[in-house]
Amino acid sequence: MATILFYEKPGCRNNNRQKAMLELSGHTLETVNLLEYAWSKEELAAYLGDKPVADCFNPAAPMIKSGELNPQSFTREEAIAMMIQQPLLIKRPLMKIGGHHLQGFDTTILKKLIHLTPPHDEEEMTTSINMSDMNSCPHDKNFSCTTQKH
Repeated sequence: MATILFYEKPGCRNNNRQKAMLELSGHTLETVNLLEYAWSKEELAAYLGDKPVADCFNPAAPMIKSGELNPQSFTREEAIAMMIQQPLLIKRPLMKIGGHHLQGFDTTILKKLIHLTPPHDEEEMTTSINMSDMNSCPHDKNFSCTTQKH
């Protein structure tokens, strides 16, 4: 099983579900607070890879949801600088698995790198922590990226 460096926003419901799936699959996680980590441009760029810049932004970030920022309007360099200043804009999670840097929880990519199925009672465990959609933000009217109130 793998040891995964997992950059998260503590208290994020989706990150909690993603971590649960990885741990149920037998992996060890080293978690890092993405919001407090001292990012360099080079390090963050490695996680963003070469996907379109707009896809690197957290669509649930308040500045994105409100329309204050348009992810389409940034160059890669501008986006990285903005994300370093305001890490809540970074699409989560960021993961390092061996020499691979990943952004987002793409189960297709993850399954190519690691085992991703809980070993026992998979269906029951998957249902109990709602693992059917591991990317959509489960925010409701009483919970947001900034308040963490339920």
